Amino acid sequence: MGNELKNIFLFIGLNILLFVNHKDLRAQQDPMFTQYMNNILSVNPAYAGSRDMLSMQVISRNQWVAFDGAPVTQALSLHTPFTKYHMGVGLSLLKDQLGPVSQTGAYVDYSYSLDFTEGRYLSFGLKGGINFYEAALTDLSTVDPNDPIFVNDINRKFLPNFGLGLFYYTDRFFAGLSVPKILQNVINEHDFSSEFLNKERIHYFLMTGYVFDINRIIKFKPYFLAKYVQNAPVSIDLTAQLLFYERLWLGAMWRVGDAVGLMMQLQLTSQLRVGYSYDVSANALSTFNNGTHEILIGWDFNFGRGRVRSPRYF
Repeated sequence: MGNELKNIFLFIGLNILLFVNHKDLRAQQDPMFTQYMNNILSVNPAYAGSRDMLSMQVISRNQWVAFDGAPVTQALSLHTPFTKYHMGVGLSLLKDQLGPVSQTGAYVDYSYSLDFTEGRYLSFGLKGGINFYEAALTDLSTVDPNDPIFVNDINRKFLPNFGLGLFYYTDRFFAGLSVPKILQNVINEHDFSSEFLNKERIHYFLMTGYVFDINRIIKFKPYFLAKYVQNAPVSIDLTAQLLFYERLWLGAMWRVGDAVGLMMQLQLTSQLRVGYSYDVSANALSTFNNGTHEILIGWDFNFGRGRVRSPRYF
C-alpha cells in the first residue's frame, strides 16, 4: 500500500509540474531551496556583483528522502562586480530531476547599479539563457495505457528564456523583486486537444530582510520570500537566523502550509563558508518521506583585497 501511495503522489506531482497546466489550474515549476538566501542569483539577476568580489555558491538538495522519484536538485552560481563601470555579471547553472522529468538550465546574468549616499545601492538586472527539458513519460505505469499525455517522451526540448530583476540593498537591509523567466515556452503540445499546452509559467519572486544587532556578539536576521504563479496559491517562506561572533548562523524556516526546517552555516575562513539545512513536510507527504537535506558550499575569491563595501550578511 505504501508504494502505491508513493506512486500516486509522484503521479500528481508530475501532473502539477508539466501536464495539468491548462485552463485555471497552475503550479510552481521552478525548484525551491531552503537556503535560497545563498542562491539569490538564480532567481534575481540584479544580485550579480553585489558581494563586491568574485563569489561562488554550490547547493545540492535532496527532497523527500526515501520517496521514490523525489526531486533532486543541484545549482551553481558565480558572479563578480565590475565596480569601475557599476556593473556585475554572473552565471547560473541548474540541474533538477523529478522522477522521469528533468531540466537543465544555464543562464548569464547582468546587473547595473546606481550608487546612492551612505552605502545604498539599487541594481537593475537582466538574465538570459536556455533550459533543456526531458521527460521519459513512456516509462511510467498508467491506468490507461493509451493515455495520450504519456504515449510520447519529451526529448531535449530546447527552451530559451530571459528575465528581469531589481535589488536594493544597504549593509543591513535588502529587498528584491524579479521575474526570472518571462517567456511562456510550450514544453509539449498534444495533438488531441489545443487546451493541453504544457508551458513554462511566469514566476514572480519578492524577498526582503534586515540584520539587527542584539548585542556585541549576536545579530538577528529575519527575512522572507514570496513566490507567485498565476492562479496558484502564493508560496511564502518565513525565516529567522541568529549570527554568533560573525561566524556561525543558526536559524529556522517555515514554508507556510508546506514545510518547517532548521539550518546552520559556518564561516570557516574569510572566504569559505559551508551550510546545511533539514526540513520536514507539514502536509500529507510527511508520512512517506524522511525529510529534505540541503548542503551549501560558498567561496569568495578576495584575491588579497582588503575590506569590501558590499553586504556580507546576504
